[in-house]
Amino acid sequence: MFDNPNVVLHCEKIDKIYPGTKALDGVSFDLLKAKVNVLIGENGAGKSTLMKMIAGIEQPSAGKMYMDGEEVYFKDTNAARAKGIGIIHQELSLFPNMTVYQNIFIGHEEKKGLFLNDSAHKSGAAKILKRLEHEIPADTMVGDLRVGQQQMVEIARNLIQDDLRVLIMDEPTSSLSAAEVKVLFKIVRELLEQGISIVYISHRLEEIMEIGDHVTILRDGKYVADADIKDIDLSWIVENMVGKNTQYHRFQRSIDLDKAEKVLEMNHIYLPKKGGGWLLEDVNMYLKKGEVLGIYGLLGAGRSELFECLMGLHPEHSGEVIYRGERIKMKDTSSQIKRGFALVPEDRQRQGLIQSLDICKNTSIASLQNYVKGIFLNNKAEETAVEEQIRNIHIKVADKKLPILSLSGGNQQKVVIGKGLLTHPNVLLLDEPSRGIDIGAKTEVFEIIHELSEQGLSIIVISSELKEIMAIADRIYVLSNGKCTGELTGDEINEDTLVRTSYAGLGTGKGA
Repeated sequence: MFDNPNVVLHCEKIDKIYPGTKALDGVSFDLLKAKVNVLIGENGAGKSTLMKMIAGIEQPSAGKMYMDGEEVYFKDTNAARAKGIGIIHQELSLFPNMTVYQNIFIGHEEKKGLFLNDSAHKSGAAKILKRLEHEIPADTMVGDLRVGQQQMVEIARNLIQDDLRVLIMDEPTSSLSAAEVKVLFKIVRELLEQGISIVYISHRLEEIMEIGDHVTILRDGKYVADADIKDIDLSWIVENMVGKNTQYHRFQRSIDLDKAEKVLEMNHIYLPKKGGGWLLEDVNMYLKKGEVLGIYGLLGAGRSELFECLMGLHPEHSGEVIYRGERIKMKDTSSQIKRGFALVPEDRQRQGLIQSLDICKNTSIASLQNYVKGIFLNNKAEETAVEEQIRNIHIKVADKKLPILSLSGGNQQKVVIGKGLLTHPNVLLLDEPSRGIDIGAKTEVFEIIHELSEQGLSIIVISSELKEIMAIADRIYVLSNGKCTGELTGDEINEDTLVRTSYAGLGTGKGA
């Protein structure tokens, strides 16, 4: 029996055991009523696992949960929803082959006689998207939306629940622009005024300090500490998360980039937009051997589209690309991989991993031709190469034959990076490589980037995090509305200049 009027849900000594690992170890957690309850910890700390228990996606191996003074057990998500619990997943759980309104109302359909009331669904979807200041046409196919727009649809589908009491937000801002984050925070405050309790998981510490009321920290599946946000600072959070105060720092380069040769040049690149205008408009850039080149800009600036062009996904582009002194035509992805290009995509689940394959095969899938002996696959050579990558980039894995989904989000991201490295690229393209990764894992990824560049690998990194891009990039191009609005080096690389330059192209040009 547990009864506290200020606590909407209480978890008592929750355990969760998977084959070969204990994801949660005696975790107790109080979800405070009408508060933003922040839950943080490194990847693999057990945050998402605990939330899956509360949302009825998975069930505890041991321990109890209480609501309204009574013990509750959620055998599935329907049982949790019946108690007013909704969840916004870190990895989007949308149906790409269905429309926006169908995704929003799935599981909450209204009927008109024997048929679905699609007119009510469309108007309801339009209403909630207007509230989110994201007026996407309700009959748009979700698969045609950008990741940030899909994230807003994921949020919208939870806000239509009339009896909502608890809303779990697992990395809700990972794909959102700064403007979209402000809208989300406004919605969060409205929900609090309605008495709804929020569980908020994020790796962005600054936004935690802005929106959070109470913070609970997990480490290695165990409870570490909790406190009111008003009583703590960032260093307290970091020290409890990782056991040490981790700060981003610029790496000292041993390479003289002024004397380094140009590996890649992009001259007057244009990429047309459906319906007119440009996704990329007259973009000019270059990359040197051993350089870490940063690409910064707001969501929709054309950053990912630039990478897609370089990987041969947009043969309709125009302009000149010179690679290692020769002009090349980028027709398809396989040709670009053979030339020495590798991409770590922004959306690891849809574009970076094959969820039905194990860790080993996901790591080696892009380089299998390197392990063919005659007409057979040399499994020993393949596994040796994978094991070397696991060691080199510090993937925390008990067995490489385990399913890829058994890994935490950060370690899944490292697998995608390892897959790219096994193709032995000359140019590595990293699209938001730290998305959904905790502070400790981010630091490891930054160190990997530095080590690879010191070995002569040329790297282009897209990041929405100002401090990250400033820490890892030798030089930065800023994109805004498909145009290159700035090239920053040395002392020019600062927060004020980056932000100002990223807004420079908005509201102008055909692509506006």
